[in-house]
Amino acid sequence: MKRSPALLKLSREHHTALSLALRIEKATDAAAQDILLATLPALFRGELEPHFQEEEKALLPQLAQAGETARVDRTLEEHRQIRALVGRMADGDRTSLKAFGTLLRAHVRFEERELFVVAQRVLPANYLENAGLI
Repeated sequence: MKRSPALLKLSREHHTALSLALRIEKATDAAAQDILLATLPALFRGELEPHFQEEEKALLPQLAQAGETARVDRTLEEHRQIRALVGRMADGDRTSLKAFGTLLRAHVRFEERELFVVAQRVLPANYLENAGLI
């Protein structure tokens, strides 16, 4: 299914998140992991957190209202888990790095393959166009 223009910005941001997950997967030595641990909290605050907030404000309430509560609940729970992992990494917990990368990749794939597809199917096109997601 072709992505709605209203969701393209969020999809592009997903590409950035997948690139980050790949960088984490490839960081097998302590030095590379230390660099990621040092930079990831700021990257999260500057890029991923605003993305989460945009979804939570403009998209998820409408999906919940359309009866998609299981998908909304999953999205919110994964956002919570990702935020918690970032908090642990900010405290220097290297073991959270791989878990973060794995969860981030799975979360993005879920949103792209399921959440956004359902959003395009159940939400009125005029809502997507006027939701401020562009």
